[in-house]
Amino acid sequence: MGIVSTLELRGITKRFGTFTANDRIDLRVEAGQIHCILGENGAGKSTLMNVLYGLYRPDEGEILVDGEATRFASPRDAIAAGIGMVHQHFMLVPVFTVAENVALGYEPTRFGAFLDLDAARERVREFSTRFGFELDPDALVEDLPVGVQQRVEIVKALSRDARVLVFDEPSAVLTPQETDELMAIMKQLASEGTAILFITHKLREVRAVADVITVIRHGRVVGQADPQASSEELAALMVGRAVELTVAKDAAQTGEVGLCIRGLRHRNAAGVVVLDGIDLEVRRGEIVAIAGVQGNGQTELAAAVLGLLHGVEGEIELDGRSLVGRSVKHVLDAGVGYVPEDRSLDGVVKEFSIAENMVLDRSDRAPFGGALSLRLGEIRRFAEDARVEFDVRAPSIDALVGQLSGGNQQKVVLARELSRELRLLVAAQPTRGLDVGSIQFVHERIVAARDQGVPVLVISTELDEVVALADRIAVMYHGRIVDIVAPDASRERLGALMTGVTA
Repeated sequence: MGIVSTLELRGITKRFGTFTANDRIDLRVEAGQIHCILGENGAGKSTLMNVLYGLYRPDEGEILVDGEATRFASPRDAIAAGIGMVHQHFMLVPVFTVAENVALGYEPTRFGAFLDLDAARERVREFSTRFGFELDPDALVEDLPVGVQQRVEIVKALSRDARVLVFDEPSAVLTPQETDELMAIMKQLASEGTAILFITHKLREVRAVADVITVIRHGRVVGQADPQASSEELAALMVGRAVELTVAKDAAQTGEVGLCIRGLRHRNAAGVVVLDGIDLEVRRGEIVAIAGVQGNGQTELAAAVLGLLHGVEGEIELDGRSLVGRSVKHVLDAGVGYVPEDRSLDGVVKEFSIAENMVLDRSDRAPFGGALSLRLGEIRRFAEDARVEFDVRAPSIDALVGQLSGGNQQKVVLARELSRELRLLVAAQPTRGLDVGSIQFVHERIVAARDQGVPVLVISTELDEVVALADRIAVMYHGRIVDIVAPDASRERLGALMTGVTA
């Protein structure tokens, strides 16, 4: 099969049961072009790319390579046609070297039998020199920073003669500097004739590199956008209505310290220190946002505050009372609201109704019930009011949460946590999976909690969200808070801190 210069998708439809993830999608990408596929989480972008890459079979439609219809039964077929993919979650073997990962699956041989790692090393050096990657072929992947690991993925694809490169949400685990470097790499690849398909929901990145923008909403192409369009125009096309992208908030009116953390340490099951002497205060009436690349201790910090970690050293106090060693129920009863980063695992019970999920940890207390009975009328009134206020889109409060979209499940969690009397709000990835309009609403509610005097701890990997919400930003790196800065700190400064550079 020849190498791609033009790739076209016609009428691609992909269904999962009764759910249509892709609905008659048309798309064309040319050599030397950066074609951005823009859409919210759940819009069908990744499904479409998995069809293109041979991971899914389309139910309808066809893929044309240089005008000739073809079918990809597996990623091997797509790779043979010159299509490579850089996945959001890297497909690398951590204990292998760079050269071994590049060779994996397409191992060069000598005399037809012996693995030729020298050839793989030479390919790594060739592309490293060409693109300024500075990759050591013999370095172990697990020892490389995340941004460098992504370059290994790119070299792996290019070494198989990829002429179309698909980047699926590639900046999800990158610092701002690494993201800027990735944008520059994309431009260089395009300038040398590679066709780039760039899947993202981040407006800043689209406007930085796009030659063509296709917008997908609810599994359908809803239009093409001008690369010079404003973020507001792109957002409106994504969600189908005008939205406000800025967070309106007055200066914080701070009070006494609500949450006080001192010398917090924790080792995970493997004995690795994941919290390394955390000191942090959150005052009443302020939002402290934790910034950092995913995997630097943010998840463990939230879990420690909620009482979900055992073997924690140090002190966590809420209004002067220790939370260390207390049960999760005790922490919640103390007035802590918690929006977990994984709503499916920690936020909802999918087999329960919306109404039941709304009162999960309060059904034994007034006004919803007592030790031996539930007050179903009170539960239903509360749940219906919360459903309307938080725009949970469902036929009724009796609908099972597992039948809702991810965004609506998140709204159920937010409705439950923000509709109680709070002494502290911990919100981890609070807008994950939400459309731009819903994000605006959630941000308004978080700011409203702050303005009512609640100390708020926000943990987010979305730097724009951190900057928009925070009154102070604490940056975590390798289990430590390396600095606390004002929200007007430059992205360059924040990016440096996210890689541990403090000077």
